[in-house]
Amino acid sequence: MSSTNFYMGSLRYDHTGRKRKNHAASRVKKKRPTFVPMKIDPIKQQAAHEAALKREAEKQDFLNRLSKMKTDATAKKERMEYTGTLVKGIATMHKSNAVPVIDDQHIKDIARMRR
Repeated sequence: MSSTNFYMGSLRYDHTGRKRKNHAASRVKKKRPTFVPMKIDPIKQQAAHEAALKREAEKQDFLNRLSKMKTDATAKKERMEYTGTLVKGIATMHKSNAVPVIDDQHIKDIARMRR
């Protein structure tokens, strides 16, 4: 493997010494494409224009319907409150585990429990 002096630079070899596939010494110039104006069929152009107008009208119609809809999605939620008579209160079992108390027997059972 031969290494080249990369301070001087080489067009045919890279800095590691490998030969380059496309080197700048014999670069082939590509021909530029010539500009040819596109031929447009007037009937197709009119149909495309009408379709674009129809899409724009549908979009506007959708936005109008959307703006008329009621937007109460971010209204404050009502506070939940228990109004029944089944639960008499809340008791603490083990550590800070709060449980609902339904009747007097349930209160006694919770009071007798250990750990």
